[in-house]
Amino acid sequence: MIQTFLFDMGNVLVSFCHDRMCRQMGTLCGLTGPEVRQRLIDTGLQWEFERGQVTPDEFHHRFEEAVATKVDQRELARASADIFTPNVSLQPVLAELKSRGHRLVLLSNTTIWHFEFVRDRFDVLKPFDDFVLSCHAGAMKPDAPIYEAALRVIHCDPADCFYTDDIPDYIAAARKYGLDAEVFTDTPALIRQLENRGIVI
Repeated sequence: MIQTFLFDMGNVLVSFCHDRMCRQMGTLCGLTGPEVRQRLIDTGLQWEFERGQVTPDEFHHRFEEAVATKVDQRELARASADIFTPNVSLQPVLAELKSRGHRLVLLSNTTIWHFEFVRDRFDVLKPFDDFVLSCHAGAMKPDAPIYEAALRVIHCDPADCFYTDDIPDYIAAARKYGLDAEVFTDTPALIRQLENRGIVI
């Protein structure tokens, strides 16, 4: 019997756009979106931030070095994080699961700036009981440490935890830990997946 639900954040609870992020960050330093992408994503700096290998202050400093321009850190955080749109169709599903006493846990590859923006701007994370973030776990899906961190907070056997994520490789990795996992495509498909497990929304 499913007791806990693990949800990915990006392209499940909220949609996002890295191109928009790069464009917005570029406006702060006079560069185009593709130029920022090369300095931020292609170099791996963004992924270091998502793994928590650099602090926000360190990320800010290294970004300034990469673009050879001084940038206000608050403006940089906003340009980086204002890229999300909530999946409103999923919110009633979360509310219903929560009302039935299920535990909800977020399992996300994310920076602290992105997580805090979504948490503070939208209601989508309010029903959640715990948050397993790559920037705190020191690892990104599909690496083992972040799944191991999730197993410590689901408060049930892995087989009694349902996990959904839009990345098939992350689902495959989760299944190796015994989690009941399915690829997320849209809310109606998720509802059908739950119905197949005896949970009618």
